[in-house]
Amino acid sequence: MTQKLVEIVAEYREIDPAEIKTDVPFTELGLDSLDVAELAMKIEDELGLFVELSPKLNSIEKMAAYLETLH
Repeated sequence: MTQKLVEIVAEYREIDPAEIKTDVPFTELGLDSLDVAELAMKIEDELGLFVELSPKLNSIEKMAAYLETLH
């Protein structure tokens, strides 16, 4: 799940996936709250999973761990 989220963020930001650190807050990846909301919609579309927007899910690793509980 983490790798899929990295790919989605990389595509969204138009950067190389290798540049993305999965353990840092989304803000450190240059994403604001609107960006995160748009990413949540993209994740929902691609994976068919509801993404809860929560301050606790503020990194790729935390979001991936949450999404894995939905499977």
